[in-house]
Amino acid sequence: MNRRSLNVVRGTAAAASAAVLAALLAAPAAQAAPGARTLYAAPDGHGTSCTAARPCTVEGARDRARTETGRDVRVLLKNGTYELDRPLEFGAADSGKNGHTVTWTAAPGARPVLSGGQDITGWRRNADGTWTAAVPAGVDPRQLFVDGHRATRARGEACAASTCDATKTGMTGAVATGIAQWRRPTDAEAVIRVRWRNYHCRITGVNGDVMTFAQPCWTNSASGTDRTGPAWDSTTVDSTRYSGVAFFENAPELLDQPGEFVWNSEDRTVTYLPRKGENMRHARAVTPHTEQLLVVDGAHDITVSGIGFAYAAYRQPGTDEGYAGMQAGLTLTGATGPVDHAGRFYTKPSAAVTVRGGQRVSIENARFGRLGGAGAILEAGTKDSSVTRSTFTDLSSGAVYVGDTEPLPSTALAGERNTVAYNTITRSGVEYTDSVGIWAGYEAGLAVDHNSLDHLPYSGISVGWGWNQPESQKSVLRDNKVTGNRITNVMEVAQEQHDGGAIYTQGAQPGTVVSGNYINRSAFGNTERDGNGIYLDEQSSHIVVEKNVITRVGYKWVSNWADYGIRNTARGNWTDTAAPALGGTGSVMTDNLTGLDRLPAEALAVARRAGAHGGPVDQLRTDLARTGTATQSSTEGTAGAELALDGDTNTDTRTLSEPGAWWQADLGGKRRVRQIEIWNNASATTADFDVVTDDRTVHVSGKALRPTVLDLDSRTRTVKIVTSGTGRVALSQVLVHP
Repeated sequence: MNRRSLNVVRGTAAAASAAVLAALLAAPAAQAAPGARTLYAAPDGHGTSCTAARPCTVEGARDRARTETGRDVRVLLKNGTYELDRPLEFGAADSGKNGHTVTWTAAPGARPVLSGGQDITGWRRNADGTWTAAVPAGVDPRQLFVDGHRATRARGEACAASTCDATKTGMTGAVATGIAQWRRPTDAEAVIRVRWRNYHCRITGVNGDVMTFAQPCWTNSASGTDRTGPAWDSTTVDSTRYSGVAFFENAPELLDQPGEFVWNSEDRTVTYLPRKGENMRHARAVTPHTEQLLVVDGAHDITVSGIGFAYAAYRQPGTDEGYAGMQAGLTLTGATGPVDHAGRFYTKPSAAVTVRGGQRVSIENARFGRLGGAGAILEAGTKDSSVTRSTFTDLSSGAVYVGDTEPLPSTALAGERNTVAYNTITRSGVEYTDSVGIWAGYEAGLAVDHNSLDHLPYSGISVGWGWNQPESQKSVLRDNKVTGNRITNVMEVAQEQHDGGAIYTQGAQPGTVVSGNYINRSAFGNTERDGNGIYLDEQSSHIVVEKNVITRVGYKWVSNWADYGIRNTARGNWTDTAAPALGGTGSVMTDNLTGLDRLPAEALAVARRAGAHGGPVDQLRTDLARTGTATQSSTEGTAGAELALDGDTNTDTRTLSEPGAWWQADLGGKRRVRQIEIWNNASATTADFDVVTDDRTVHVSGKALRPTVLDLDSRTRTVKIVTSGTGRVALSQVLVHP
């Protein structure tokens, strides 16, 4: 071997030895890589140790977590209520670093709550049974919770448009309503509902019979601006669709029901009329004060888990901006602004949790309740983030808002691949009844999956925006999935919000699927033909609706409102009514089982799986009238009696207007009847009538609903509906259940 070869061998051996040595040296370093760092916070925390024995405040724990690098960080919140006078804020510095995560979670066995509440104390009893307490400076109570139960702002009766006539500048009716004699009418508000909209504006003055209202609230609620919505908009307070004031609220003259309260801004006092069993000397009274509880701005790789959020405020409605609701809880604000028919510049409500521009931010197993505004908002380019397995109940506004109202945002501001899943939402929209359970604007790749929504005033899930206005016709909407949700008792009739649905969409959304949802009782018992199951509204296009179970809806099980909504497909769905064919070029309906009076096994399985935890299914009841024979006293045009037995609540019978007009179903033999459903026609024609069976007569006063449901125990062959005086009988459907 020559010297050169020997040197090569020696060099090779040296290199190998060096590699082995490097590996040996590296191994201990890898084994010594730090594990997750655990920090602790407590309501009474202090200092900077952040240990289990010496916990920090939540702000102190956040600041300590910022110093940790190269490892996962866990911040454990000990049990108790963390009273915040400003939001806990996470920015970019609070993100998980170098592939690691930061987790804020409840300590084992703990149920921590971030609260924005202000206690109201020092109650004194008045001679009339009410109680009054002074309110600390800077606190303006809009909501009040007594021992955790929401009180109601003292409210009066409805005032019809014939008395309370709204114009662009104000409203008549001060004398007839008694407002002209109120001591402080300027603390009171008018609450108005027009179709899908809700308005709350404070009275600023009374001159004779005329009231004026806070600006810009009133102008933004009226048609005096070119910013209130689509060019065809006809749902402002001064429109022909305005039917009156739902109620006036927050005046001592209205304080007459247990559980009501009133706020006096001059004396800075709250007066409350207790419910039975409440003693204000011992009760805890709380008003939401801090507006946001957690704000995540520009952060990434953060998980928030097992934390409660309570008593967050929403201050805008109490200002001169008021609440000029446009749709789904978004409002028009500002005295001036650009022409905006597509809602690009509307304002979302304040929320307990707001994530702006977040990436991989997870809110999970959280509890949202007793809020003056909304629950959670993901906005301003938030991506790959989620709200999951959380509960939302007793919220003044909506539960979850995802995305924004700009149809073509920059890449940085586009909402993408977000998830809202396995949440339970009940009694949201308590105060702002135009809000929805889950709202999404211009999102792409959104998953709204296996949520349970129950008892909501307006629509359940709303995805898309823009009303087909020119600036919204091209957008980033695409590939959204609304799947496996359980939506029950929405569009509640008592709240008088119309023109919505359990699932509501807008805009062209290629790749979007609505599938496997269970919808029951949307606008059930309505006064008009209104309230849909799945509502493909305003340019909704390229959407597939399949394998949904939809029962007991006030109007259509699926509705494609306008012909400019194109290429939608409804296939393989189950429902107890029929619907007209989908409008728009290229839209198709195939293999749907409609007009059912019993759900088949496959439909029951789909419905049982739907929702955050699955659940029971409200099975349809056999309809004895379906195979019966219908007759009526006379027929107007082609509206024959048989149309009330065709399994379609969108077709109508109609008699002539005559004394004792009637419609009848012959069941073909005596049957035992337990329940009768009477669905009024589209114009709510049938009113003040008798329901006659072989062995009894039941009188119904006022208009029949959609439906009026009568429970009875009768053995009968015939069911007859007879007007009490002179008029028409006009029906969409009559169901007779054994």
